[in-house]
Amino acid sequence: MTKPPSPADLPKLPIQGVQNLIAVGSGKGGVGKTTVSVNLAIALAGLGYQVGLLDTDVYGPNVPRMMNISDAPHSIGDRIQPLQNFGVVVMSMGFLNPGDKPLVWRGPMLHNVIQQFLRQVDWGTLDYLVIDLPPGTGDVALSLIQTAPLTGAVVVTTPSDVSLEDARKAINMFEQVRVPVLGLVENMSYLLVPGTNEKIDVFGSGGGQKTAEQMKVPFLGELALVPEVRVGGDTGRPVTVHGEKDERATPFYALARRITKRIDEVSAVKGPTMTIAD
Repeated sequence: MTKPPSPADLPKLPIQGVQNLIAVGSGKGGVGKTTVSVNLAIALAGLGYQVGLLDTDVYGPNVPRMMNISDAPHSIGDRIQPLQNFGVVVMSMGFLNPGDKPLVWRGPMLHNVIQQFLRQVDWGTLDYLVIDLPPGTGDVALSLIQTAPLTGAVVVTTPSDVSLEDARKAINMFEQVRVPVLGLVENMSYLLVPGTNEKIDVFGSGGGQKTAEQMKVPFLGELALVPEVRVGGDTGRPVTVHGEKDERATPFYALARRITKRIDEVSAVKGPTMTIAD
């Protein structure tokens, strides 16, 4: 009996007009993965790149709120037109299923909607498409990995042992399906006491860098627990819209620069990425 192909061996057709696909994942929820995805996308746009943001967390799509978009997309012919804000084109299930009504979907339906988001959205010409994955290593992540030519993955964690345990699983998943891990980001690394330089290690200290070294992946840096970052996400004005020189936004711009550098390194090893022209 012929052994079925693994997800890593299945053909992955390019996404029309998109040069690089960056998956942002985590082993568990509650680590600020969507906050990182949103601010990374805006920072990349602020650095002059053409950027898209795809929210694949169909069960808890928070990107519309964070990007301050409440309209519904429309179609031209058979192409869905993404919405846009802060220089980033955006697609999310939250645009199609607004409010508090939950989605109760299983594998095949999830696969179909992910394929529609990838291949029937008119993304235009993008340097980077940031893909906010749902937490864990379930159906959505597998569907994406099986069919999309991911340039690489960024794994988000906090310094806590529980979060790091699940981050290792996410790193192992990407490596097993031969998706390059661009690096590990430690979010909510510490809290700066207002008016002082004192750091409070709310979730522990140093775990992200230690785990990156153990897993032999790059450590992309620490992001502090900053109240303004939370407020920016809740109010639909992420801190990165204030520009690179804003002290609250500077770490995200630094992260964006590290990720573009890592993509250049990965691309140099893999060879040029094939795209389908518009």
